[in-house]
Amino acid sequence: MFGEQVAEVAVNDVPEGAYLLDVREDDEWGAGHAPGAVHIPLRTLGERAGEVPKDQRVYVVCRSGGRSAQATMALNQAGWDAVNVAGGMRAWHQAAFDMASEGESEPTVI
Repeated sequence: MFGEQVAEVAVNDVPEGAYLLDVREDDEWGAGHAPGAVHIPLRTLGERAGEVPKDQRVYVVCRSGGRSAQATMALNQAGWDAVNVAGGMRAWHQAAFDMASEGESEPTVI
């Protein structure tokens, strides 16, 4: 799918307290996200990359892994230490990890 291999980790291997970068769109983020994640939609990552720390590994997540793989490649090419979270928020949700939503409704992955 991609010209280069993208470093990937399973959701179970994301360490507690890791810098988790969610690159999904606003509606997806609002419906459900990992507590403590940082939201920078993929389409704005180029202009907002300076907000992402370079002094620690960045775990990048989207819905299923495609957009986060793109973001991971771009970040690594620009000097970050980034890894893609395999399966994205779908895998996170299936693993029954904590999730938060922006509204009153039960957090979900859309």
